[in-house]
Amino acid sequence: MKSSVCEGADPKGTGHYKTGTGPVRIAVIGAGLIGLTHLKIIRRELLCEIVALVDPMPAAATVAAEQGIPCFSDHVRMLEAVKPDGVVIATPNALHVPVGLACAERGVHMLVEKPIADTVEAAQTLVEAAERAGVELLVGHHRRYNPIIRKARDIIQSGGIGRLTAVTGQCLMQKPENYFDMAWRRQAGGGPVLINMIHDIDNLRFVCGEIATVQAVSSNAVRGFAVEDTAAAIIGFANGALATLTISDAVATPWSWDTTAGEVPYIRSYREICYFFAGTEGGLSLPKLQLWSYKGEKGWGAQLSMDQHQVDAADPQTMQMRHFCRVIRGEEKPVITGADATRTLAATLAVKEAAETGCSVNVFG
Repeated sequence: MKSSVCEGADPKGTGHYKTGTGPVRIAVIGAGLIGLTHLKIIRRELLCEIVALVDPMPAAATVAAEQGIPCFSDHVRMLEAVKPDGVVIATPNALHVPVGLACAERGVHMLVEKPIADTVEAAQTLVEAAERAGVELLVGHHRRYNPIIRKARDIIQSGGIGRLTAVTGQCLMQKPENYFDMAWRRQAGGGPVLINMIHDIDNLRFVCGEIATVQAVSSNAVRGFAVEDTAAAIIGFANGALATLTISDAVATPWSWDTTAGEVPYIRSYREICYFFAGTEGGLSLPKLQLWSYKGEKGWGAQLSMDQHQVDAADPQTMQMRHFCRVIRGEEKPVITGADATRTLAATLAVKEAAETGCSVNVFG
């Protein structure tokens, strides 16, 4: 980022967090949609306080003034002047690593929005820098904090459906035409694989286990952009389970996590299903958390029973921010580290590679 046009000073100048000294002091770098979402969450949380906003766009200065916080257009100047305890990095993807490296150099903990980086190599550079500096590096795969996903993980990993065998995942939705007014969304790197499917891949990794192999095909037949609008992947897990995952942002259906889980206020939600997990002793559907199994005799002629699991509702983004604060305070271990998120990135990039080459790709193989 370039030199600041809206320089501010830390009004408190309290330095880095110390146990028992008050709210965790957090700065947000990037004032786009997700950055402003984080800012709103920080403002209403007792565990933390917002101490700075960084973005070179003039609109950021207006937002900062409304919030009564200093605004910077340069992240290095902010880090030196404010010395926050932690930062949320919500910049364009290409800036995640250089901004993160600057934070690591100054001993500042990070919550980096997904994807952690553009490439696996760049991600590993940031992970290694954070480890050397002794700072926490979390990545914003916020769906891991959704009680539905956490319950599904508990059921499957505790053997609640027997041996996991097959998974079907769907991310099928229709983005409005004005979504593509931003040119980068029509170009390489801007398609639904890297923007949306990465969330589904992380969900499946978190619930099912490590991904070993990927095969895939993609198409841009609907919109004709340089980037795909539809893709389908066959995923092989290290535990032997297989998954099919299909994505399209050009179809009129309600079958995606965003349109079924009710996480995003501006996306209409429906009581439908987007994930099916099948095991030797039962099957689980999400987000409904319906668990199907035989209570006695087994086989297709026998009666299947359905148990409805319930969880308390919670906003995953809010839960993520609370967790970030507790990690900084040394009270919790990260739910998703930089190294873990790098594996999600590798599996997602493997979908792109497999679709382009027509070959099966070994993830970290």
